[in-house]
Amino acid sequence: MTKLLATTALASLMATSAFATELTVGAANVSSYLDPGRDHSNVGSQFYYNAFDTLIAKNHDTTDTEWQPGLATEWKLVEPTIMELKLREGVKFHNGADMTADDVVFSLNRMYQADFPPYQVRARDRLENFEKAEKVDDLTVRIHAKRPEPLWETLLNLQQVMIIPEAYTKSLAGDPDKLEHDDFEAFSLKPVGTGPYKVAEFVPGETVVWERFDDFWGEKAPLDKVTVRHMPETASRITALKTGEADIVTNIAPDQLQLIENDPDMKAAGSATALFHVMIMNVNHPKLKDARIRQALSLAIDRDTLNEALWGGKAVVPSTHTLAEFGELYQPELTTFEYNPEKARELLKEAGYDGFEITYDTAPGYYTNGLLAAQAIMEMWAEVGIKGKVNVQDKWSGNSPDMMTRNWSNPMYFADPFGSFGVMWAPNGPSESEGRFNTDEDYAKSWEQFRFNGDVELRRAAYAELMERIKQDPPVLPLYRPYESWAMKTNVNWAPKPGHIPYVLDFRAGSISFN
Repeated sequence: MTKLLATTALASLMATSAFATELTVGAANVSSYLDPGRDHSNVGSQFYYNAFDTLIAKNHDTTDTEWQPGLATEWKLVEPTIMELKLREGVKFHNGADMTADDVVFSLNRMYQADFPPYQVRARDRLENFEKAEKVDDLTVRIHAKRPEPLWETLLNLQQVMIIPEAYTKSLAGDPDKLEHDDFEAFSLKPVGTGPYKVAEFVPGETVVWERFDDFWGEKAPLDKVTVRHMPETASRITALKTGEADIVTNIAPDQLQLIENDPDMKAAGSATALFHVMIMNVNHPKLKDARIRQALSLAIDRDTLNEALWGGKAVVPSTHTLAEFGELYQPELTTFEYNPEKARELLKEAGYDGFEITYDTAPGYYTNGLLAAQAIMEMWAEVGIKGKVNVQDKWSGNSPDMMTRNWSNPMYFADPFGSFGVMWAPNGPSESEGRFNTDEDYAKSWEQFRFNGDVELRRAAYAELMERIKQDPPVLPLYRPYESWAMKTNVNWAPKPGHIPYVLDFRAGSISFN
């Protein structure tokens, strides 16, 4: 073998070995379906970024807003309500098909003009301003909004408008010339995208397996294979890490971190997650219609003590429903929520509270420290004279008229108050549509000013008005931004990126390495 051939062979071997890596993740929860259009859960958000792409991408290494070309290489407004995008050439889906303008139009219109019920929910709570997408030519599409949109790039970077293949989706459940709801149901079990990894295996609620997609249009994935396994108990996840059954595990509470730090074979990475664990209150429950009682429920909770006891002081307790990631819309100077047990007692007396029982629903293990927080809140309520009871149940009760209070989360679906508070508490949003929250003309007027005004200061002022409404007639109390940790073997270098929405398992190029 000549020196040149030997050098070439060695380089080829090194390049191959650099990608010859497998990883196993032990996850507290695994989704029951994989369809970025319908999903909005903390569980589901883990699984889409590796396998799917958006038209407009984002630099996730920073919380600053830095838009980047994705499946679209350029975009511009041609009219105040029309954006034109040029598509990237040579993009392939995981099934080998070329991505076309027709696929892009199909993917967007399945959301903008949704008739599949799960898509209709997502379209209503974040995409309602979009009318349609249309093909201009093989590499050009236009998107029509109903009114001028101040958040074009943001809303084209959403998980819900990741691009999927039209012909493949239509072929899954029957007549390939007729799109049926069963096609979308089938797609959620056998998803196909354009990302650096393809979904090679999916067992709902149990296992997701990604394999590197060699025809990916961008920088190749650094791992051959990633297996995510459901490990519901914290102890079982830590044991799996110790025994080598897992390389990374999710959702490690602060009181378990010492176990990780004391083991030379393990380490942890954590952050205050871009969501709030919240307590929600049913404003329409007959016993909670008096806003003074709900104010008392909120004022009685010492969130700083919860932070110290449950999160070692590492969580972030907010004064209002705001996140630093909102940039110019971040408003920590607002005081919407506070701890004042004396005022809570006064309000209960004014409202004529007679000691009736107030239930607090929680799932046993969905939220890290969720049950412990619920139990602590019962003690805080008792201190001001509220009789509380924790109901532990797996079933979602937020849409039940019998629900009084419960825990929930308000994630940052995108970096704007609309993408956190707004998705949950907008007029006709999930909270109002499930019957536990009411809006009126004044609320809607403030919402419209906040949502569609292009002037940042006017948006800030309108959001402050919304927060004052929430203070006076509270349906929600943000408890804290939880400090979530991921544990891993010491040879693994990985951490959640600050620019992602919560819980994303990002194993793209540049996101993971090994010692």
